[in-house]
Amino acid sequence: MSFLKNTLAKYNSHPIYNLKFAMVCSSSLLFSASYNMLIPELPAYLSAMGGAKYIGLIIALFTLTAGISRPFSGRLTDTVGRVPVMVFGALVCVFCGFLYPILHSVFGFLLLRLLHGFSTGFKPTATSAYIADITSQQSWGEAIGMQSLFYSTGMALGPAVGSFIKLNYSFDVLFYSSSVCAFLSMVIILNMKETLEPRKKFKWSLLKISRRDIIALEVLPAAIVTFLFYTSLGVILTLIPDWTASLGIANKGLFFIVFTISSLLVRFLSGKASDRYGRTVLIKIGLLVLAVAMVVIGLASTYLLFITGGILFGLAMGIVSPSLNAWTIDMSHKEARGKAVATMYIALEAGIGLGALFSGWYYQNRVEVIPFAMFFTAGVAVLAFIYMLKRTLVSR
Repeated sequence: MSFLKNTLAKYNSHPIYNLKFAMVCSSSLLFSASYNMLIPELPAYLSAMGGAKYIGLIIALFTLTAGISRPFSGRLTDTVGRVPVMVFGALVCVFCGFLYPILHSVFGFLLLRLLHGFSTGFKPTATSAYIADITSQQSWGEAIGMQSLFYSTGMALGPAVGSFIKLNYSFDVLFYSSSVCAFLSMVIILNMKETLEPRKKFKWSLLKISRRDIIALEVLPAAIVTFLFYTSLGVILTLIPDWTASLGIANKGLFFIVFTISSLLVRFLSGKASDRYGRTVLIKIGLLVLAVAMVVIGLASTYLLFITGGILFGLAMGIVSPSLNAWTIDMSHKEARGKAVATMYIALEAGIGLGALFSGWYYQNRVEVIPFAMFFTAGVAVLAFIYMLKRTLVSR
């Protein structure tokens, strides 16, 4: 018994891997799984309702409200606290999972996608600030890398489990399962200790946002790269389900499983590497890998090439994502950390949303044009690399 107590005491005193960190990581996994399990099956669900031409809006509307809500979540994170903001984000997912089976019209579905976006507009913002609070600056890359590893595990498990549920049960069971995951995430958050001191009580005046509350100018370089980098994810989320089906692969979540497992394998190491060698070095490497990945995905005509593209895409995500998060926090002011993280996420949602809108508009149910959308996105990754290269040369 004493051995167990000593082990727990040693675990809880670790600068990163303690109970608080384990709780936030577990909550991230469940939250990520809750909304990602829907993604592979939503295009078919919308098409069955007669909304095939609106497939590009599935992701775009979700990211629109996520982006719009970031300034509010950033301000509330810096005033009301990290925990209440995380709880609200998870609660939105719980609520939406029960509404999907009720709203059977195309308009109702699209309206619900707008509402669902508030979930990721709130929870990830507060989560990043919470992690920065409970770890030292020297370990931010490693800590964010590990937390994003759990988040990405949810991204992998979610689509795989979601497609399995749909294939063996029904859409309604899928939606309710999404709510259950979000509810479990919320239960964990409610047992987490608040880290913001001093805090303010919530009042409606806190939702009055000025221009100064929207963008943290000090983290603008990270936001620009984030925007360019994440356009690829918007394209992938929109087009990969149909690209998968065109190759004769039944489980539309397969690509998401492959790229997320690949991402998991490097996230922890890339986070530690960014602490040691610098954020910008890792970001430039990841951007080049992303460009290659999008070309390979666009050229995929066989199962093997498709999987290879997924692996490369996952490597790029695993290398760049933790480094971008840590770079943002590096440049942020402590008293406005929530706003800084929110700025990065605004750029992230804008990139995903515009990528989804562009690809959905260009696609129009023409499978033969998907490769060109992938090649275009590879060009965007190269543009981001050039920006990073020029910034590095100027700073010398």
